[in-house]
Amino acid sequence: MSTALTDSVVVKPRRNIELVLLVLALLVGIGASVLSSVNNPGSLNGSFWFQSSLLAVASLAMHITLRIRAQYADPFILPVAVALNGLGLAMIHRLDGSKGTAGDNQLRWTLIAVACTIVLIWVLRDHRRLRGFTYISLAVSAVLLVLPMVPGLTAGDINGAQLWIQIGPFTFQPAEIAKITLAIFFAGYLSVNRDLILLAGRKIGPLQLPRFRDMGPMLAAWAVSIGILVLQRDMGTSFMFFSLFMVMIYVATGRVSWVVIGLILIAVAGTVAAQLFTHVKFRMESWYDAFDPVIYNRDPGGSSQIVNGLFGMADGGIFGTGLGQGQPYLVPYANSDMIIASFGEELGLIGLAGMILLYLLLITRGFRAALGARDSFGKLMGVGLSFVMAVQCFVVIGGVTRLIPLTGLTTPFLAAGGSSLLANWIVVGLLLMISNTARGPVDTSPLHHGDDDSAGASAPPSGDTAPIRDTHVTQEVS
Repeated sequence: MSTALTDSVVVKPRRNIELVLLVLALLVGIGASVLSSVNNPGSLNGSFWFQSSLLAVASLAMHITLRIRAQYADPFILPVAVALNGLGLAMIHRLDGSKGTAGDNQLRWTLIAVACTIVLIWVLRDHRRLRGFTYISLAVSAVLLVLPMVPGLTAGDINGAQLWIQIGPFTFQPAEIAKITLAIFFAGYLSVNRDLILLAGRKIGPLQLPRFRDMGPMLAAWAVSIGILVLQRDMGTSFMFFSLFMVMIYVATGRVSWVVIGLILIAVAGTVAAQLFTHVKFRMESWYDAFDPVIYNRDPGGSSQIVNGLFGMADGGIFGTGLGQGQPYLVPYANSDMIIASFGEELGLIGLAGMILLYLLLITRGFRAALGARDSFGKLMGVGLSFVMAVQCFVVIGGVTRLIPLTGLTTPFLAAGGSSLLANWIVVGLLLMISNTARGPVDTSPLHHGDDDSAGASAPPSGDTAPIRDTHVTQEVS
């Protein structure tokens, strides 16, 4: 077999494939709502069809935006996100009953999140522009993480954690946006300082340890994670931020020593926190001894939520009770923290496995976009954003199934919560922009002074974007 390349290449946008998959995704989400309403015919009224139409219009508006501004973007990312979002809306509406408002709020946040993502794609155009905001992103991250402790803004202690701010009747979790700004900072910092971090340090056995002064950013990330754990009392967010930096520095350097050091720091911090802080101790006890009557009935810090979720999923079995047929509302926070248990009860093991496969597809397409990026900044940011979503899924699903201690992270696209929905749609928008640059025609314009060519292609200087020529390539395979 031989391959002949000429100067004329045609890169297929594959937007038509995306449109077909998008229609299927909408059928999944809206169909789930219809099935969950079979036992309540009154819910299939004009309001239901109006809300379903809004979801369809928002999704198609996003698709049209990609046709115009990012025609080479990955065709699978948007349909998967819409399918998950639609399933979440169906379950939240189902748990609302006739008087709840969480489903309507989730739909409003869906429309806001999709609109913000459309604006992002329309304005940003090229993800490499964000490299010029490396240290601004760090400053924004610091402000966002401090906001929940500012008097007058803080929403106070909610479910044992201080993570929300309150503006009028609305609450918002700034840490959800901070995960994006931190990924931008880490990608910008590591893409510029990679060579310094790679300078040889002391070698102990097979491990090549970095120099102590090069460990400063990692130690700072560890300190921030511990600060979140101590001041805001949230294990999940603390673990998410530190693991984000750990995986990004591993991708940047390829050194296992960073992972080993990171795991040691996490283990030390977790052990000390379990001894010093009551809320961490309660979470650990509810994990490894959930069926103890004393721990089960303890309030606060009991394991009744976890145990009830496990019994609900056990009742669903392999095939589930059917949408609208179970009793997931018996579990506290069934539409947010425990929404995976709700789906496990009504869709069963097969349905839950299908949803996990959707997450795997979304995350691997994000990694694929990062792998194809032609600049180191895009590679690192794509990996970081995809890994954050993977961590959230692992922590939530692992906590609900009692694989690990239960924490307060939200399930992307499924759980009720506007800040999480907004942040994850922005992540989708950024991954689409990275994949558009990765899959689009190769930029053959000359390098400018200071451009990053570590990935083998020209990248724009900070704050500017090099033009991408519409080069045509054809492939002939014989």
